[in-house]
Amino acid sequence: MVNLTIDNVKIEVAEGTTIMQAAKSKGIEIPHLCYLKDLNEIAACRVCVVEVEGKGKLITACNNVVEEDMVIFTNSPKVMLDRMRTVQMILSQHDCKCATCVRSGNCSLQKLSNDLNIQDVLYEENLEHQAWDNSFPLIRDSKKCIKCMRCIQVCDKMQSLNIWELEGTGARTTVNISGSRTIAESDCSLCGQCITHCPVGALKERDDTSKLWEAIASEDKVVVVQVAPAVRTSWGEEIGLEIKEATVNKIFDALKKIGVDYVFDTAYSADLTIMEEANEFLDRFNNNELDERPMFTSCCPGWLRFIKGQFPHLVPQLSTAKSPMQMFGSVMKTYFAEKIGKKPENIYSVAVMPCLAKKGESEMELFYEEYAGHDTDCVITTRELVRMLRAAHINSNTLEDIEPDKLFEKSSGAGVIFGATGGVMEAALRTAYYTIMGENCSPDAFEVVRAESQDTGVSEASFNLNGVELRVAAVNGLGNARKLIEEIERGEKKYDFVEVMACPGGCVGGGGQPIHDGDELAFERGKNLYFLDKKSELRYSHENEDVKSLYENYFDKPNSHKAHMLLHTDHNSWEMPRSPKRDRNGYVINGF
Repeated sequence: MVNLTIDNVKIEVAEGTTIMQAAKSKGIEIPHLCYLKDLNEIAACRVCVVEVEGKGKLITACNNVVEEDMVIFTNSPKVMLDRMRTVQMILSQHDCKCATCVRSGNCSLQKLSNDLNIQDVLYEENLEHQAWDNSFPLIRDSKKCIKCMRCIQVCDKMQSLNIWELEGTGARTTVNISGSRTIAESDCSLCGQCITHCPVGALKERDDTSKLWEAIASEDKVVVVQVAPAVRTSWGEEIGLEIKEATVNKIFDALKKIGVDYVFDTAYSADLTIMEEANEFLDRFNNNELDERPMFTSCCPGWLRFIKGQFPHLVPQLSTAKSPMQMFGSVMKTYFAEKIGKKPENIYSVAVMPCLAKKGESEMELFYEEYAGHDTDCVITTRELVRMLRAAHINSNTLEDIEPDKLFEKSSGAGVIFGATGGVMEAALRTAYYTIMGENCSPDAFEVVRAESQDTGVSEASFNLNGVELRVAAVNGLGNARKLIEEIERGEKKYDFVEVMACPGGCVGGGGQPIHDGDELAFERGKNLYFLDKKSELRYSHENEDVKSLYENYFDKPNSHKAHMLLHTDHNSWEMPRSPKRDRNGYVINGF
């Protein structure tokens, strides 16, 4: 243990503790912009400087460890003056039009500037202007980038994709797409973790709210909205609602108040996905198609982009089942359109998702009979939903719990837990057990695949069902997925069924969720989904009466011909860009 004094407070901490962590242990917050524990401890911003008695120069707190008998001052006049000058220098290279920034009110730089009472920038403004494809779901505004390098570290260390890189030197240092590519040419998974870890508004999702407002205003469009399970765990964080009050039913009411025609819960189509995916898995398992490699889930578009870009030879191992969002959209444009007497092209299918990659997924085409279009016309993130509610001046205290519209009203707890890592696997196993054994298991029989914290990158288990040995795994985060796949390829691991979610914690930690700088709330949000599952009257997808009715009236049975036409996809119908990475001289980098 090491004894030291910080701001006249005596502290004892373990050897090797950083000054920042030592201070935090006693409730002393040292301001910072670039720091992310275990990911970005490089002191790029130099905002976290402190004064150490006996040392002439200020030192950074995020990457300097404590020493015995250190005496540290975090807010001495010398520190304050240096910190103010540093922040003013950062502001001179940052577009300070806060009124039109999506991060206004939730920006670390804005808060720090306000805390330091900075009212004038002393240095000449020097903004970087970098071209960007604004049609891409991920948007970067170089004028707002503060070169903290969080995006680089998160993409490299957490997601193992290396999309971003630092280029230039000195004052010309900037962040850009690696290998001299454009973002559209890159193998970006669209997980959006760079957005949720950016301390300012330099990275954001493409805003599609205007498209939805236009559809609502159109007399020709019937606006149908589905709300993903993970959204209910987080939307209240943005508008001051407690988790128990921020129900999905209040989201339905809010959407009706802004003018949409029909509202549904994506948990319904998650049940539909389980019916297709669980039966597909058992068919492939029984046909010995999984002897060499497992079947992988296919409901996470970030994961699909990853496997197509990094391990294209494994694409045949993906389930052919569409994601719940796509399935719901397909049903909206066919069965639902018939029921309400509308043409598919007059149905405007909207999805509220916690995910950036869903915007890319919505661009996939749907061909059925004479209709050619998209199963989903518009995807808005949880953050965009909240912005729309604010724009419409919806008072959260006036919202009521209303039920989703008819035909697709019921959903199970199994569908709800789709939003948490391990949830797809657990829901599928509940139905697979029923199919094999002819009876329901305990609804919590497979809870071992759940991840309780961010330290659980992979959950694995094996189950004996009536003499049938099933080996399964659930992995969250693309860096963890890469390690698992490499172990499978080396023959070190053997599974029959693997669930992969691109984001830490699953969809609840998605790139479209509310941002809390420095805090990872995904696993706490996931616990809420499991709580809702436990409280649900219906906990098995195969017992959903509305899903059964859909099969009886339209699809006949899981994996039928019509089900394959509308609820399954050909993964070879699109590929990830294969633009080579190049060095700064334009030469192709070997090994890409």
